Order: sequence, then structure tokens, then C-alpha cells
Amino acid sequence: MSEKLQEVLEIPQEFIRDGNQFLTRCKKPSRNEFLQISRAVAIGFAVMGFIGYFVKLIHIPINNILVGGA
Repeated sequence: MSEKLQEVLEIPQEFIRDGNQFLTRCKKPSRNEFLQISRAVAIGFAVMGFIGYFVKLIHIPINNILVGGA
């Protein structure tokens, strides 16, 4: 019985230990890294926006033809 309790109590301790190891290995990005990541995200947003716009641009006329302009 005490072995089961010890195993249950060990799980949160292991989680906290792993979390602390993760935080100690993390570092704040430099200005250049931050700008590079920001540019990549902005380009991704723009590309996805244009794809969505063109899909909608093609979808609306096709939908009107199929539905009959209702």
C-alpha cells in the first residue's frame, strides 16, 4: 500500500523537477531572434490571409451558381 502511495506522490515531484529543468534551459531570445520569428509569423499570417481570400473569391460565385442566386 505504501509503495502505491509513494508512486502517486512521486509523479508531481517528477513533473516539478522536469519543469524546473526546462525553465533553467530556456533563455530569452535576442533582438534578432525575436525579429526573425516575428517576421516569419507575419508572413505566415499574410500567406494564410491571401489563401483564404482567394478561396472565398472562388467559392462565392460557385456557391451562387449551385444555389441559384437565392
